[in-house]
Amino acid sequence: MAGIVAAVLFFIAFLINAADISTNDTFTSTNVMLLGLTALALHVAGIGTARSYRSRR
Repeated sequence: MAGIVAAVLFFIAFLINAADISTNDTFTSTNVMLLGLTALALHVAGIGTARSYRSRR
């Protein structure tokens, strides 16, 4: 789930940068890209995955 969020955030950052959209200081393409990197790091760390590793006995 966090990987999909990261991909969406990277796409939004790309659109902001490619279309040269002027935004306020908190919603720049760099800040959106950093949010995407944070979501990607959480995904790689295993947070936000749908798998459960509990054993059922």
